[in-house]
Amino acid sequence: MTTPLSESEIAHHLSRISSWERSNGEISRRFEFADFAASMRFVNAVANLAEKANHHPDIDIRWNKVFLRLSTHSAGGLTDLDFALAEQINALG
Repeated sequence: MTTPLSESEIAHHLSRISSWERSNGEISRRFEFADFAASMRFVNAVANLAEKANHHPDIDIRWNKVFLRLSTHSAGGLTDLDFALAEQINALG
């Protein structure tokens, strides 16, 4: 099982990924696109990454806005898995 990161490890990881914020034991980011179709293409690309990593974000789609939240529920907090997937998601858009 993956272990939760310490506060200093979380701070280090957050400094390395742009636009993600920490709140309530998770990291989150909002993405904005030209329209709904672009949002859905992005969500499908995120889904492919998540399946490969076997680590799945919470996804909220609002027409041209996509909100993603990551945490490792089984570990009870943030882990390396969350930050690795956030970096991969950032590379998409």
